[in-house]
Amino acid sequence: MSDSPDLSAFIAGLPKAELHVHHVGSASPHVVAELAARHPESKVPKDPEALADYFTFTDFRNFIELYLTVVDLIRDAEDVRLLTYGVAQDMARQRIRYAELTVTPYSSVRRGIPDRAFLEAIEDARKAAERDLGVVLRWSFDIPGEAGLEAAEETARIATEMPPEGLVSFGLGGPEKGVPRALFKPYFDRAIATGLHSVPHAGETTGPETVWDALTSLRAERLGHGTSAAADPELMRHLAERQIPLEVCPTSNIATRAVRTLEEHPLPELVRAGVPVTVNSDDPPMFGTDLNTEYGIAARLLGLDAAGVAELARNAVRFSFLDAPGAARLLGEIDTYLADWQARRP
Repeated sequence: MSDSPDLSAFIAGLPKAELHVHHVGSASPHVVAELAARHPESKVPKDPEALADYFTFTDFRNFIELYLTVVDLIRDAEDVRLLTYGVAQDMARQRIRYAELTVTPYSSVRRGIPDRAFLEAIEDARKAAERDLGVVLRWSFDIPGEAGLEAAEETARIATEMPPEGLVSFGLGGPEKGVPRALFKPYFDRAIATGLHSVPHAGETTGPETVWDALTSLRAERLGHGTSAAADPELMRHLAERQIPLEVCPTSNIATRAVRTLEEHPLPELVRAGVPVTVNSDDPPMFGTDLNTEYGIAARLLGLDAAGVAELARNAVRFSFLDAPGAARLLGEIDTYLADWQARRP
């Protein structure tokens, strides 16, 4: 159903929110190439056309290695602002009206960007994006799990002692294997105590036990990926009863080999079990996708028409941390768009 040009056009114009998308991982080939040209000693290609081949992963660990080469291109505040505003421009082209961007301040600060300069750069870009493009950005500061407790301490310090205006949540990313969720409980406790929401990654490349750990130790309100929950009926019931949503990223799961094929993706099983889901792009240029493409994939896997796709878009708004007036406005935009679309159909 989603393969029809009609539904693709509907998705392209649909006002959307995105809840699981990474700051550096959203850099377009044009922006990555521009950053690489600014830092010519990097091994990242300076030609946007060559980046598709560069971003070919053998597994999740290889993806992290390549991802970090792009992180290494972010070396000063101007790099940060260029990246952030470029991400917002790409979002505007997709009719993304609101996004919670996962930002890893530790990665930039440890490379020598002063913490205040980093925060000023993302905030400057955030305000410009809303003013110029109508894209509302909020931040989720995440701990890069592979960097251990030093990264956790630094991320918690920045998030709790000098939070920027746009910060709404606190997360944990990077590899799951060998990085137990419970290790980071004290840092999540500190963040939650200041009013930040808990949104760790869990259950992407490990089993449902990691999701349970994120729920019990980190008090997760939403879960990044969480697809392995489909292997545990009790966990699916728990998520459904408590309406704890999963931030599902289909193409990402295939690219990192977390799921073998789209046909085997557990999204339909999760939805049948009543687990709330949102659809997201994760690191879109790196995976050769965007949010519109992910909506199309979800529509095909779930057999959705335009009304069903609009409901997916509403889910992203409902489970976001956007303030109530902003959420009401965006839900109203979705409803109006769907009504106008249906009125034009024979």
